[in-house]
Amino acid sequence: MNVDYNKCGYCGACVGVCKSMAIELIENKIIIYDEKCNNCKLCAVVCPLNALEE
Repeated sequence: MNVDYNKCGYCGACVGVCKSMAIELIENKIIIYDEKCNNCKLCAVVCPLNALEE
């Protein structure tokens, strides 16, 4: 998954739903750890600003 930082509002919704703990919100920046991500795309589904895409 990739973050479009121009759209991201840093709300953390994606962090809260990530069961593989592959997403962190650090100092107003979303970090996605590809090696942990299982591509379930739940983060993209819950993102209110559609800032996450494959």
